[in-house]
Amino acid sequence: MNRFPRIDRLPPYLFAMINELTKKARRAGEDIIDLGMGNPDIPTPKPIVDKLIEASKNPKNYRYSVTKGIYKLREAICNWYKRHFGVELDPDNEAVVTIGSKQGLDLLSLSMITPGDVVFVPDPTYPIHTYSVVIAGGDVHSIPLYDLDDFLDRLKKAIKRVWPRPKMIILSFPHNPTTKIADYNFFSEVIKLALEFDIMIIHDLAYADIVFDGYKSLSILEIPEAKKVSIEFFSMSKSYSMPGWRVGFAVGNKEIIRNLVRLKSYFDYGIFQPIQIASIIALNHGDEWAKDIAKTYEKRRDVLVDGFMRIGWQVEKPKATMFVWAKIPEPWDKLGSLEFSKQLLEKAKVAVSPGLGFGELGEGFVRLSLVENEHRIRQAVRGIQKMFKEGIPS
Repeated sequence: MNRFPRIDRLPPYLFAMINELTKKARRAGEDIIDLGMGNPDIPTPKPIVDKLIEASKNPKNYRYSVTKGIYKLREAICNWYKRHFGVELDPDNEAVVTIGSKQGLDLLSLSMITPGDVVFVPDPTYPIHTYSVVIAGGDVHSIPLYDLDDFLDRLKKAIKRVWPRPKMIILSFPHNPTTKIADYNFFSEVIKLALEFDIMIIHDLAYADIVFDGYKSLSILEIPEAKKVSIEFFSMSKSYSMPGWRVGFAVGNKEIIRNLVRLKSYFDYGIFQPIQIASIIALNHGDEWAKDIAKTYEKRRDVLVDGFMRIGWQVEKPKATMFVWAKIPEPWDKLGSLEFSKQLLEKAKVAVSPGLGFGELGEGFVRLSLVENEHRIRQAVRGIQKMFKEGIPS
């Protein structure tokens, strides 16, 4: 009997395998440098924590909150968008607070996708972009992401070739895992296609503030008429180092937001109110804190990439995100990303994410998260150098 049909559609989670091996090694006393999961280690800025403590002492904040998020937080979200991107938003109708952007993406797919609906996602991509659709019963069509011009060409051809036409396209730039960045012209072409073929665009802007070398990220909502066909997610996890707080939000198209709120009301009563109040402090006063956090990641990026270059692993420096997307060097590439990741864990004492976990075209790569300090990253480079010198085990 098929008791769990949605679960049966989900493949084995490759990252869970590496996580279990990491835990096993640590229990055995191994010093593992974990560059796998993108789990920020930088402390949340003190004023945000102080506000949480203050709000937590008020018994009025212990009651159920509101599904869509308290008004003052939605107002702060809209002000943040106006300040960062010049985008005007209505806090009543064009913004909803979610329990992290991951929950928002899950519920969005459940609210919009039915069996037989087609959704386009890049390959490789962050797993929830694919599996939120799978869980909702939709059909995922992967569009290869080599470079953005090629991606646009493939997207245009796929829209005209596939029937039924895609109901939704899920994008995320700066991109996890490849760290690719998009420009205004790219987003303009995407919106043009969406308007022409009546496709909804979902853009995940999780890494808006984690940018380097003078790059400034864009909101898809900066494109004229984008609100007719798109919404955008943002997470407080990276910009303000608040991963465990689980605060995200979606903004944009009124119809999508309204129906997301309606479905969400059946699932939860919103986030613990003191967390929402503290999040207002982050959005209203945290621009410099976010820049400082980005500078920390930039320094770590430089240490990791420069170290890899010294030991002969050619890796490109990303202009955004908290990741390095690294092609497996020869002759190790013949192992594949999962086995190479296991070797790194066993021989170099470094945990990474196998590229295959992000899609078929992630094979041949690994993703490294910049979630250890510079000293530990240098230690990781030394461990990998030692492994490379020893060579592939026979």
